[in-house]
Amino acid sequence: MVKDEKERVINVFAHELVPKHEILNKREAEEILQKHHLRPYQLPYIKLSDPAVAALGARPGDIIRIERRSSTAGLCYSYRYVIED
Repeated sequence: MVKDEKERVINVFAHELVPKHEILNKREAEEILQKHHLRPYQLPYIKLSDPAVAALGARPGDIIRIERRSSTAGLCYSYRYVIED
């Protein structure tokens, strides 16, 4: 029995509508940034308090790859830069 709501652990990735998220390592992040001629701060932001980011254990400055499946486009990747709240 859960005594406090904060003790309850929910796996956000178990839900069918939550796409796959992963933290890129330094080499992967550099490759993506060079390929698209970007600096990390030019990527869309995602807050540290986002449930998916919190579940991954990401830190500010990390880059997250989000993998979505589309019936028309197939497999699509988007990238987010983790910031503090």
